[in-house]
Amino acid sequence: MSENSLDFTAIRGVQAGTAYYVIMVPLKVVPTLFRFDDESMPNALRAQRTLNKARVPEIASYITRNPTEYILSALCASVDGEIAFEPAAAHGHLRGVGRLRISMSATILINDGQHRRAAIEEALRERPLIGDETISVVMFADRGLHRCQQMFADLNIHAVRPTRSIKLLYDHRDSLAGLTRHVVDAVPLFRDFTCMESSSISNRSLKLFTLSSIHQATAELVGKPRNGTVDDGDRRIAVDFWSAVIENMPDWRRVGTREVSSAELRRDYIHAHGVAMQAIATSGSRLLAEVPDGWATRLKALRGIDWSRANRALWDGRALVAGKVNRSRNSVVLVGNVILAALGVPLSAEARRIEELHAPTGAYRMAG
Repeated sequence: MSENSLDFTAIRGVQAGTAYYVIMVPLKVVPTLFRFDDESMPNALRAQRTLNKARVPEIASYITRNPTEYILSALCASVDGEIAFEPAAAHGHLRGVGRLRISMSATILINDGQHRRAAIEEALRERPLIGDETISVVMFADRGLHRCQQMFADLNIHAVRPTRSIKLLYDHRDSLAGLTRHVVDAVPLFRDFTCMESSSISNRSLKLFTLSSIHQATAELVGKPRNGTVDDGDRRIAVDFWSAVIENMPDWRRVGTREVSSAELRRDYIHAHGVAMQAIATSGSRLLAEVPDGWATRLKALRGIDWSRANRALWDGRALVAGKVNRSRNSVVLVGNVILAALGVPLSAEARRIEELHAPTGAYRMAG
């Protein structure tokens, strides 16, 4: 190899009979060292997907806002050019550690991690001091476009995004996620019957709620945006509100005492679905604003709502579409309108507009 080369300390490994190398690269070098295919090229001639530029600022913001806590997984790249590995020892455990030399004329193409690469470049402009920190890179010798495309497919085909519930369970940086975990822990029915990992519930599950559904509803209740600051007052009102709701939802409590299964409740009732929980929360937020002192007494009206899916005159076109529970934003508002009417709270102008536009004609409608 010529003298013009890039030198890295590397660890060599073998997969499928082929050597690969793991190196550490300073973040400030990442934008110039690695490239990805020209986006103007046809998909069939590129080795990875087109860069989704909307994702880049979010990742860059994560890096810059968490300079002492951020973590980035390894990039994966292929080297199209001359490479050589010089082991530190001919035998023993050091034979897989050594010096990796890459010709300066070689092209290093990212197979996986182009969004991280672009985000690093953006983050460096705001926080140049992170430039001396490093990211690990797994390097393969380039064996042509076909192999590079296959590598991208193999790296991503088995990738499974974590559910929203599991992200909320493990996210200790988001104060709203923390509020949700606090509510679940403080409310016995939630603590015993909330699925903490999945964002949907199977018919075989004993659980009645999902962490993601409680999170979305509680965020609506306290009226805090994503990443909003949560205080003791928010925690107190959230626990008090959901405790009062449960007190006035006998069917929910029957699940808690094992008198009925959660699967039966989901089959037969609207209130066992996320659309009702979110509608209760949005209605509760308005109730708290309108009746700050007597809101808990008003919640007794929840007992008088016929939540049965068999009540098609009430729920068709409102919570049910083609016989299936719908959780669109309009459905949340339309179900919330039923709850607000029961609570004796006037509809907002927006809720009234949606009621007039989307409530099914000939069916149960809110009184003017």
